[in-house]
Amino acid sequence: MKYLPLIAALTALPITAFAAAHAEMTPMTAEIAGTDGTAMGTVTVTPNESGAALIAVDLMGLPAGSHAIHVHETGDCSAADFKSAGGHLADGHDHGVMAANGPHPGDIPNINVAEDGTAKMEFFNAMLTPELMGDEDGSAFIVHAGTDDYSSQPAGDAGDRIACGVFK
Repeated sequence: MKYLPLIAALTALPITAFAAAHAEMTPMTAEIAGTDGTAMGTVTVTPNESGAALIAVDLMGLPAGSHAIHVHETGDCSAADFKSAGGHLADGHDHGVMAANGPHPGDIPNINVAEDGTAKMEFFNAMLTPELMGDEDGSAFIVHAGTDDYSSQPAGDAGDRIACGVFK
């Protein structure tokens, strides 16, 4: 009986450690909407034990062609032009995979939208973390009118923001 408190403490430790480690593995989803409030799909970022987050993009109602998409630094889509979402989630890096100090954690490859306005893609990003995305002011997902050139500072010369969603 005298060992019961010690056994209880030792068996609780792995459960507590497991729960803490996996609390950060909770997916974050953004419901994407256009400038007129029309629903345009979802983006889900799922952290993984490897450290590389799985980003799943499922969009609709967009103009056909190639568009820049990024994770932005502020979880706010309230401005009509979505500038309330701030700049890219940068974490001290320059924009673009072609920049010496790049890319931003929020830099994502351009997405190709089909003629019917839909686009889907999945990829991994080891720089996007729950800590970066879920800080005090949150983060947002932005779809731009143009393409990202992967080098222009600070945002790839991607054009207007045409859709936005806040990660929750």
